[in-house]
Amino acid sequence: MKKKTIAALLIGTVVTTSLTGCGTKYAATSDAAATSPSYIEAEYPETEYSDAEYPETDYSENGLSSEEAGYAYDACESPAADSAYATSEEYDSAEEAYAYEEDFYTEAAKAAGILCPGYYEEEPVRNYGENYNTVTENPFTAVAANPLSTFGADIDTASYSNLRRMINDGYSLSDIPAGSIRTEELVNYFDYDYKKPGNKDAFAVNASIMDCPWNKDTKLVNLGIKAKEMNTEDTPSNIVFLIDVSGSMESYDKLPLLQMGLDMLVDDLNEDDRVSIVTYASSSEVVIAGVPGDKHVELKKAINDLTASGSTNGGEGIKTAYKLAEKYFIKGGNNRVIMATDGDLNVGVTSEDELEELISDKKDGGVFLSVLGFGTGNYNEGTLETLADKGNGNYSYIDCLSEAKKVLIDEFNSTLFTVAKDVKFQTEFNPKYVSEYRLVGYENRQMAAKDFNDDTKDGGEIGSGHAMTILYEIKMTGEEDDDSTSLRYQSTDLSDIGASSNEWMTVSVRYKEPEEDESKLIYFPVGSSCYTKAPNCDTLFAAYVAECGMIINDSEYIGNLKMKDVSKQVSKLDLNDEYKEEFLDLIRNI
Repeated sequence: MKKKTIAALLIGTVVTTSLTGCGTKYAATSDAAATSPSYIEAEYPETEYSDAEYPETDYSENGLSSEEAGYAYDACESPAADSAYATSEEYDSAEEAYAYEEDFYTEAAKAAGILCPGYYEEEPVRNYGENYNTVTENPFTAVAANPLSTFGADIDTASYSNLRRMINDGYSLSDIPAGSIRTEELVNYFDYDYKKPGNKDAFAVNASIMDCPWNKDTKLVNLGIKAKEMNTEDTPSNIVFLIDVSGSMESYDKLPLLQMGLDMLVDDLNEDDRVSIVTYASSSEVVIAGVPGDKHVELKKAINDLTASGSTNGGEGIKTAYKLAEKYFIKGGNNRVIMATDGDLNVGVTSEDELEELISDKKDGGVFLSVLGFGTGNYNEGTLETLADKGNGNYSYIDCLSEAKKVLIDEFNSTLFTVAKDVKFQTEFNPKYVSEYRLVGYENRQMAAKDFNDDTKDGGEIGSGHAMTILYEIKMTGEEDDDSTSLRYQSTDLSDIGASSNEWMTVSVRYKEPEEDESKLIYFPVGSSCYTKAPNCDTLFAAYVAECGMIINDSEYIGNLKMKDVSKQVSKLDLNDEYKEEFLDLIRNI
């Protein structure tokens, strides 16, 4: 696949600001004085291991008596108000307290500030029927009891574009559905200037430790993981587009938006690439199979002729797509199924467990699954995230044409060309320096410590040149923490390395080459030299984005920090790209 230069296609307004400096708290953090993250040299082991409620409202200031306000509320609760299809006579029978208008409000209800559940005035419907998996925030963990933090790699960024959609649709902070925003996906949406790995290394770690901006008593560790870059210019792709064309995909922000995005991608394909299209609604259908990528007219016609109708049998579509991917498999190429849907699977195989079982063995054959999510209302994110994770792929949410361009054009290499699979991270903290730690985000990627060395346990996939940011909030060990009391059944003594070194932690990375089944291990010691009182703007920006995620998720660790405080912090940074400027604009409106 040969990449072309395509002008940015932005939907919406991006506010451009002229800003300098990196914050008043870090007064020394000018461009000249800021400290870049430390590049950590990779080390290799000598021996490989085998092993919806509604709040009460005070109506007294709205000019209504309590009796009038109560009458207006009763009208909203009346049987006539329960259905959008009720006749005008039924609404009139409510004695005009609930007028039959398209916005389903009464003047009395408007004045009282009463919102009939399910109906909104001059705003899009916020459909709380959207499905998101529960996120339980990582707590602080005592290093003495559990020094190992283990989790699988995750390069998904869907939460950010989903959040952008909600904010642009007028959602308030309280409107954002629980579980819809994962903090690490907000942080990893943005580009940071991390150094690349050496010629012989698969990964590089860029480490920076700063005073935590939301807690004066802790420090924040920023680990920037950068994967090696492949020369993908001449690497052919075998892509199967698995497209949901059920009736729920008809709206403008679903199938039509997908078609525009795929039109852009097709322009970048050449004669060595192979493209298949499988659609699914009540049943699956092969639209085209194994068409050379340079047949742009034929491919675009097939894409733009798609229409939406029927129910959603995603399970059958997945089976058909994998069969085609295997039929046109390119050895040494990029073999991938790209599924585009709103996740509303309602026929055939529908449960997450069934779908997981359906795709779990396919990735071992070298065909990976990526997922593009679209739309609102019946959006089933829980299923889509599971599919991408278990299919060794990435998950993105497409809310506008610029996001389609970002995912399918600008970041095609880093998201779709795999350089390492089953990537797992394990951080060991040195109790000499760190007493407690808390991983910020990655709640749904946690693993047991013993699974780190188990090659049968899946990690995550990382693409060519991809960068991933990991944040830990840590509490430092003080003299008051020095407890030399011996235990009957275990030793609390530090090892010689722990007692004598300046290492605060060691970050270990275990991964498999794309076509290998046995993992490799590298590790990166991180010490006191990485601490700085003058972090650079990238490090600060990542911390502030994490604050945003914590506020949205009502974190117990964020203190009294509000979104307006975060926007003030971000506004003092030297923002160097349009996406970071857009972030500032978004949080100013929530």
